[in-house]
Amino acid sequence: MIAFVKGKITDLTEENVVVDTGNFGVNVRISTGTAASLPGIGGDIKLYTYTCVREDMFILYGFLTRDDLEVFKKLITVNGIGPKGGLAILSVMNADALRFAVLSGDAAAIAKAPGVGKKTAERVILDLKDKISLEDTTIHKEMVQTQTNLSGDSHARNEAVEALTALGYSPADALKAVKAVPDHEDMDVETILKLALKNMF
Repeated sequence: MIAFVKGKITDLTEENVVVDTGNFGVNVRISTGTAASLPGIGGDIKLYTYTCVREDMFILYGFLTRDDLEVFKKLITVNGIGPKGGLAILSVMNADALRFAVLSGDAAAIAKAPGVGKKTAERVILDLKDKISLEDTTIHKEMVQTQTNLSGDSHARNEAVEALTALGYSPADALKAVKAVPDHEDMDVETILKLALKNMF
């Protein structure tokens, strides 16, 4: 219903922000992570919103990026995870961290969210593992963009990431390590892999 809310912050807590849009103030529920990233009272913000309409309430949930909003929408499709649970999870991890947790089956990381137990975290992984992919992560997109701007070694870098993953490293660690390797057109897979492994330690 409401795609985003833009204006000045007039009130801010760890769970809610009031945005002055010019003619009226809008209450928007937010995660503690979002609250910590906001500029403070008087600052200008734009929040992408999800509208929750029930018989006795009309609530907006706000996010700083479309990515966080899309992950939130996936979270609330999980049985037992409503909007409150979705915000709780995104308060302890960002969208990419959640994706990596789901892809690696790390229920313990998800269960750190207030009110989210181990069984619920395992259900999140089970329900979302087919709806989330490594290609959706910000770090993967950044790496692809970096490789697009290179003339020679994008294929070699992709192979290096695959090799590190095959060695047992998480996709997140593999991508970060390869991304940290300096860009040189004449690098082969073996060279990139050796340098990336150094970044692991």
